[in-house]
Amino acid sequence: MAVKQEFQAESKRLLELMINAIYTQREIFLRELISNASDAIDKIYYKALTDDSLTFNKDDYYIKIVPDKANRTLTISDTGIGMTEEELVNNLGVIAKSGSLAFKQQFEAKDGHNIIGQFGVGFYSAFMVAETVTVISRALGSDKAFKWESSGADGFTVEPWEKDKVGTDIILKIKANTDEDNYDEFLEEYRLRQIIKKYSDFIRYPIKMDVTRTRKKEGTENEYEEYKTEETINSMVPIWRRNKSELKPEDYENFYFEKHYGFDKPLTYLHISADGAVVYNAILFIPEQAPFDYYTKEYEKGLELYSSGVLIMNKCPDLLPDHFSFVKGMVESEDLSLNISREMLQHDRQLKQIAKNIRNRIKSHLLSLLKDDREKYEKFFAAFGRQLKFGVYNEFGANREDLQDLLMFRSSKEKKLVTLDEYVSRMPEDQKYIYYATGESVERIDKLPQAELVLGKGYELLYLTEDIDEFAVKVLQKYKDKEFRSISGGDLGIEPDEQDKPSDAEAKEQQELFKAMKEVLGDKVKDVRASKRLKSHPVCLTAEGELSIEMEKVLRQTPHGKDVRADKVLEINTGHNVYESLKRAHAAGGDTLRRYTNLLYNQALLIEGLPVEDPVAFANDICELMV
Repeated sequence: MAVKQEFQAESKRLLELMINAIYTQREIFLRELISNASDAIDKIYYKALTDDSLTFNKDDYYIKIVPDKANRTLTISDTGIGMTEEELVNNLGVIAKSGSLAFKQQFEAKDGHNIIGQFGVGFYSAFMVAETVTVISRALGSDKAFKWESSGADGFTVEPWEKDKVGTDIILKIKANTDEDNYDEFLEEYRLRQIIKKYSDFIRYPIKMDVTRTRKKEGTENEYEEYKTEETINSMVPIWRRNKSELKPEDYENFYFEKHYGFDKPLTYLHISADGAVVYNAILFIPEQAPFDYYTKEYEKGLELYSSGVLIMNKCPDLLPDHFSFVKGMVESEDLSLNISREMLQHDRQLKQIAKNIRNRIKSHLLSLLKDDREKYEKFFAAFGRQLKFGVYNEFGANREDLQDLLMFRSSKEKKLVTLDEYVSRMPEDQKYIYYATGESVERIDKLPQAELVLGKGYELLYLTEDIDEFAVKVLQKYKDKEFRSISGGDLGIEPDEQDKPSDAEAKEQQELFKAMKEVLGDKVKDVRASKRLKSHPVCLTAEGELSIEMEKVLRQTPHGKDVRADKVLEINTGHNVYESLKRAHAAGGDTLRRYTNLLYNQALLIEGLPVEDPVAFANDICELMV
């Protein structure tokens, strides 16, 4: 007769902690029990390495899953090493004692086999879904079997039992449904297959289950019948462990689709098998298109993380920097320090090293793509270039050195995307700076009055058309010792020709006129001055300081940026006929100069894509000048 025994760890509270605090998802229980079953088979393999009387034939070993809706039971069986009565008491009766860990310490991992279980708590995750857990086990080399049974923290019983073959059967009496929780799902065939594929697809032994199929009834044309057939649910051999020379692009595409990394095809992929300080395998994909939620707060970055073929994390964010968050794929390593639930990682040296290696490999792969397949890289950049630019700006420019060679902008010379290296390599000798212009589109930038001088000198102009662009360039500051200069900035670094310089008398006249115009505009502008950059246009706005007019527009759209203002300067083309009209109005006195000044200021605002501050006054000024 079975005698009830108490758990040898700190009683009910500890078991409740195991069940309710360690695991975040109930479905994890099946992963844990399958991992334990795989460990049990591995133990026979290790014994066979040192025991000549044992022969390990991998085809003889498997794990079987049997749901029984009628009796509300789920059975997980294995043909592994089994447990003696003493092992049942010690391994299952002492919470947080791992038989696998002890075995692992006795037999070092060889030939690519690694014991998964290390903490001895995974088994107890079964109580998340089961009201009673029964374990029937027969140890290798024994003709006796024993049954261990428990309904929770109150204790367990162990008694002799009958079992024909070596191995272990774990029988879960699934809990009844409640208003909040549906436990029936763990008896549903499709749901069990889904969990196995998600977490245990690459366990090295077959996981078998009787599945329901349909076939045409014999002797009929349109009648079908259901039947049961045993199938292996898991793939067993993961693609990342196969020799790269054996794999074709279609194999990687199929893996991408099977893992639901995206609805599109992968644009490119990277297969890594790293040996060194940290050993890991990885398959990384760059999608063709950005996911619909990519540029939202809801998007979650991260790579799937496996240890010994078992999915540990569905998305491990620590493996990818934010600027490469578009990368999909997986990483497997047996060098990781897992926490007790195997759901999360300890933040340790191995994880950081893997993340650093992955970051460097992604960058190298993108640079190779840029060099060897320009069309494909430009397609990538159209989808994710914005994120690279954000990566330059983010974290106070900590990643700018890593990302600057991956950036592309449209150019005035080729009207297509160019890299910073391509721009700098063809700069004329007399060009000191990298010039750029900001605006909503290339077409709009082409019409900017401020572009006249730079383009007239034959210098190339970079078009910055996205709201993040100038923020990234400001953080970069320079590339290959060449500073960035905005055509709307205070100083272009281009000296005017001698004949364009005003005489002392002209300079004094200009000073008086512009002082009067500044008084009209007040604090709307920081200054009014003669322009060194305008050729055919009468007026433009420029900005002094770090905050440009384009940055002002972007920031004022944010919740806390309503009062952000750039230090604007109104520049007047002294070689234009409008300047002569301003001089006459200033000499004549009266209200005409005020109207001219406001009119030119509002025109300059419109050119920059800024709203006119007082549309009614603007309209009245135009009408008064017409009559």
